Amino acid sequence: MRGFEDREVRRLRSEAPLLSARVAVVIPTYKRPEGLSAAVASVLAQTWSDFVVVVVDDGGGGLEAARLPADPRLRTVSLSENSHVLGLVRNVGMRLTESRYVAFLDDDNTWEPDHLALTVKTLMDSPRLSGVYTALHRVLPDGSDLDVLSVPFDRKRASWDSFLDCNAFVAVRSRALTFSRMPRPIGLLPREDWEMMYRFTRRHRITHLPTPTVRYLVNPSSFYTQWDKDKKNDETQSENKDAQLNGIQHHQGTPAPQPAGEGE
Repeated sequence: MRGFEDREVRRLRSEAPLLSARVAVVIPTYKRPEGLSAAVASVLAQTWSDFVVVVVDDGGGGLEAARLPADPRLRTVSLSENSHVLGLVRNVGMRLTESRYVAFLDDDNTWEPDHLALTVKTLMDSPRLSGVYTALHRVLPDGSDLDVLSVPFDRKRASWDSFLDCNAFVAVRSRALTFSRMPRPIGLLPREDWEMMYRFTRRHRITHLPTPTVRYLVNPSSFYTQWDKDKKNDETQSENKDAQLNGIQHHQGTPAPQPAGEGE
């Protein structure tokens, strides 16, 4: 998969110069034009203005259906074929940009307008930090609220509990900021976000901001972790929400395979 990633990066770099700004935003997508349109709109509406955004289509085609605006900060590219590897798609996006900071957003989620302003200011004010993640405002497919996922960073806990998610993560660019290229079917642990952030924090300091700046869709077809912050979630969830959550995978407290290269 590394060979495919390298070939795609060379091809895409030959077609246009690298995008450059203080922050690079990477949005992977695959056949979700409506969600992609909303995701891109939420990035372009940020109060922090020094950014570029690259949308990387994983060979699905049909980007025209998203009707994305003509904005000099935005570039859309398509891989020559479907890689089936989210991490690889994100890597391609990063390699098509030059920036001090990198942020990630999926095509079914959106940011609040102050997401970049809050996270980038935190990193600029704390030079020893290499990354920051905010809280997730999680919503169900019908648009109703589920909860807020807000967990202070604890690396020991992160070895078994997948509370880390890249949609809320902004990091200082470094060689360590690279996703695994291993294909991961639904249900295989650790997931891309979890594995990369756990590996990244082996030698890089990150912190948590409890402000919810990400509107995160809990999709029954996607991996996610149910966070029961007060241990009473089961008692307080409505029957309607319980019905909608039926079939969604729960991995709270599930031991994860140790990431490659970790010896801790």
